[in-house]
Amino acid sequence: MKFKGVKFLMAVLVLYAVVAALHHEKLITALEKSGMVLVKIGPILLIVIFLTAMINYFFDPKDAAVHLGDKSGLKGWLIALAAGIASHGPMYAWYPMIEDLKRHGLRDGLVATFFYARAVKVPLLPIMIDYFGLTFTAIITVYTLIAAVVQGILIDQIHNKSNK
Repeated sequence: MKFKGVKFLMAVLVLYAVVAALHHEKLITALEKSGMVLVKIGPILLIVIFLTAMINYFFDPKDAAVHLGDKSGLKGWLIALAAGIASHGPMYAWYPMIEDLKRHGLRDGLVATFFYARAVKVPLLPIMIDYFGLTFTAIITVYTLIAAVVQGILIDQIHNKSNK
């Protein structure tokens, strides 16, 4: 099993040790604040971990890669757009699944499209309509989705040129 983030963890521990040696009282304050943050976000992290585990259990990247590989065509772009719009929560929660999909053939352009399409937040659309009006909201949403596909196409072209 490959442990990711070990270097970062070690760097944080070294920084805490330096602070402890130089300013013990600041270390106590930092640990108290870190503990309060952990108590606040702990339940959310547990939910994210649970949902990620459920997705990893029921979602087979090999099956999905068939629809998101080099020959995916229009279907791949539509799936990337829909998945980006539908995805919620922190972006980093999606990294392990996307990494697994990439190992099974997911194109970089579709990854870029997915992340760009996350800018469209369905639950926030009614508020946006209230503030800016239906016409503006519809136009900016369509432009965002078009830009998501354009970004994906550009990433694919750059990736293809660098591989030649």
